[in-house]
Amino acid sequence: MELTKKGHACVRLTKEGRTLVIDPGAFSEQDAAAGADALLVTHEHVDHFDEGRLRAALEANAAAELWTLASVADQLSGAFPGRVHTVGKGDTFTAAGFEVEAHGELHAVIHPDLPRVTNVGFVVDGDVFHPGDALTVPGREVGTLLLPVHAPWNKFAEIVDYVREVRPERAVAVHDGLLSDIGHLVYGRNLGPQGPGIGGTAYARLVPGESTTV
Repeated sequence: MELTKKGHACVRLTKEGRTLVIDPGAFSEQDAAAGADALLVTHEHVDHFDEGRLRAALEANAAAELWTLASVADQLSGAFPGRVHTVGKGDTFTAAGFEVEAHGELHAVIHPDLPRVTNVGFVVDGDVFHPGDALTVPGREVGTLLLPVHAPWNKFAEIVDYVREVRPERAVAVHDGLLSDIGHLVYGRNLGPQGPGIGGTAYARLVPGESTTV
């Protein structure tokens, strides 16, 4: 598969002429959802879920479908009957030729005084795991972990320990839209050989629009 970063938490996966987009939110590139054959959304927060972009993608391609949790599906299912699917922990399904597993149930704690929303992560083709806004351990081997490096709900020590527990071959940075250029340098150093170590995992950051093969 080809993996393309589309800003912040959004990635596009492409294989055999089919495109799967995960979390085309308001912080991702304007064309993040354009041309998608299938769409996955991990939760309802605006940096992951942009209703306008999803509607435009579903309207542009009558065969495109969306898989997400109820809080998002309920906002779109009426306009696209039969094309918006509600999924949760333990579900498996095929989306535009991609095999997908759902893992996790809740968003990470931002603060005890703030209510937790639901959140579901997705393993695609048994290899790429996007956890959304949670440090969910998928309970299976994955080759590529889309690593949420910076958020109001995490700290660096947790990120290191999360990579060590999942033990992917590679960790690709996502959820990095709030970092400055200096911040990216700091995270790159600390997740590299100069940092505390993340086992045998190779860390990489893609700039928006950049692609890699996974």
